[in-house]
Amino acid sequence: MTTNRKHRHNQQAERLRLLCMLALLLFLLGSCAKMGQPDGGWYDEQPPRVVSASPADQSTNVTARKVVINFNEFIKIENATENVVVSPPQIEMPEIKSAGKRIIVELKDSLKPNTTYTIDFSDAITDNNEGNPLGNYTYSFSTGEQIDTMEVSGYVLDAENLEPVKGILVGLYSNLTDTIFTSQPLQRVSRTDSRGRFVIKGVAHGSYRIYALQDADGNYIFNQKSERIAFNHDIVVPSSFPDTRPDTIWRDSLHIESINQVPYTHFMPDNIVLRAFQEVQTDRFFIKQERKEPDHFTLYFSYGNGEQPKIRGLNFQADSAFVVEGNERQDTITYWLRDTMLVNQDTLRLEMTYMKTDSTGILVSQTDTLEVLSKEPYEKRLKKRQKQYDEWKKKAEKAEKRGNKVEPLQLEEDKPLAIDVKVPADMDPEKNILITSPVPLDSINTAAIHLYSKHDTLWYDAPMQFRAVPHVARTYEILGEWRPEGEYSLEIDSAAFVSIYGRVSDKVKKGIKMKSLDEYSTLLFNVTGMADSTLVVQIIDKQDKPVKQLTTTNGVAEFFYVKPDTYYLRAFIDYNGNGHWDTGCYDEDLQPEPVYYFHEPIECKAKWDVSRTWNPKSVNLAKQKPAEIVKQKADKQKTIKRQNYQRAKKLGIELPDELKKLDEQLQAK
Repeated sequence: MTTNRKHRHNQQAERLRLLCMLALLLFLLGSCAKMGQPDGGWYDEQPPRVVSASPADQSTNVTARKVVINFNEFIKIENATENVVVSPPQIEMPEIKSAGKRIIVELKDSLKPNTTYTIDFSDAITDNNEGNPLGNYTYSFSTGEQIDTMEVSGYVLDAENLEPVKGILVGLYSNLTDTIFTSQPLQRVSRTDSRGRFVIKGVAHGSYRIYALQDADGNYIFNQKSERIAFNHDIVVPSSFPDTRPDTIWRDSLHIESINQVPYTHFMPDNIVLRAFQEVQTDRFFIKQERKEPDHFTLYFSYGNGEQPKIRGLNFQADSAFVVEGNERQDTITYWLRDTMLVNQDTLRLEMTYMKTDSTGILVSQTDTLEVLSKEPYEKRLKKRQKQYDEWKKKAEKAEKRGNKVEPLQLEEDKPLAIDVKVPADMDPEKNILITSPVPLDSINTAAIHLYSKHDTLWYDAPMQFRAVPHVARTYEILGEWRPEGEYSLEIDSAAFVSIYGRVSDKVKKGIKMKSLDEYSTLLFNVTGMADSTLVVQIIDKQDKPVKQLTTTNGVAEFFYVKPDTYYLRAFIDYNGNGHWDTGCYDEDLQPEPVYYFHEPIECKAKWDVSRTWNPKSVNLAKQKPAEIVKQKADKQKTIKRQNYQRAKKLGIELPDELKKLDEQLQAK
């Protein structure tokens, strides 16, 4: 009995051992079968694919205004309002939506006869799960017998700084008259991408004029001066020819497998450059009045005028009541009150007569009644003064009890006139000293201003010139014959400056030390191809801001005392000789002054003389501005992420053949 029981026990143990071995074998077989298949499976890296459309793509004689495009998987559209462009432009916004595996477009405007319609989705279509982009996709149909297939492309740049202009409309007219841009909607349109690039599709053979428009009111017509525009008189004639372009196949991220030449249709012109600008707002109207401080008020206008407003006081005598300051554009005018009685008057009622643009665009005389209120009432100022007196009195009583000296009370109006003398710590020999007063001056005693230079150990009078800075209120400059490594002393006697309120300036002494020539670089540019042009040439920094500027008529631009750094160069043709860049005007057929950039950075080092020759017209405008200082950076291109390749590489396994082939196609793109 015991033997049989033991035998049965051995049989059960043997069966258990065999079952364990079988389970282990099945596990190993299953593991081997999964060596090419990571947990969770492979990513979907196939972009969505159009399977059908109604009406079919490139259909003719279409009458329906509803378009349905079907895909092989669920899709989505990113920001259809900005990314999808319908041409001809639609006055009433089309309805564009994605629904599952389809896109539905409903055109609200009536269809035009014998016209090719294009719906350019750009790269806005992706699949719903992995975000794989379809790529640039355009659907088209015609209401006539044929489809127009020509294309016109190029760039729109900001005329002032050659920055790419993103999102501006670019359109064509077959009507070549100059007035068409202000009377009829653009005929065929596109919209620029982040690189300023545009492609107008579905264009018929013929001759066109091209324009750009930052459309403010959605009517595709230039009818507001606030709208940014671009135009030229070039006639655009679309054409095409068969061409090839390289298609690179990568073995991996570092090695090229092959470069194939792929045939395609090359459409021309493909390098149009439009320079966008905004016109000066010449319509003149009164904006506002402001009296932040009791001693002056400021009037703001939309545009300047050589004739200043006439002021008639209604509760004060305005004759000889003001010192008037206007800015360079004469659109901001400040009135300083001479009489302290008026300064203490909280409300000034006045009549202002000025020139205003009427509804027909003509300047006419306009009279407005204004109440100019002080931001801080006189009563409040008196309370502050009383508080100041009370605090001084307490301190004085304490000081007197302790036998200490009592400092006299000094109210704001009793303090010396605070003249600001700006002397840079490391002053360049070509700079000057600036002096600014906080209020208008009644008198300046230039004999009380002294400049001394040091020779060996002795100080001598140094030649100088004192003058007002044009168009900058209450600002003056001292010009000296500054020598590199020279030492100077600026000394201003007390009472050299007296304000209109009788306050006098205090004594000022400033030491000045000029830097050595060895601390600078010199930059020389010979500008060619611009004969008989007045050029303003600027050295600009990494923020695209001018550091130095000069005007040349012979193409030679030599900059001295350049601090060591990396710089860039910009130039513009100064047609009117005012030293400033000027915008254009459509009504006057006036283009903005042309701007050019030297296409590479310039390294300036101490003791270096850097010389360059530059033909501003040798490089296309769209490629001139160095990438390092372009602020409008290109959007990251949508691509399939090659997640399967990365996963296989991480796991140390081979991609299946079908996925490997797909990955090669992704690399080629």
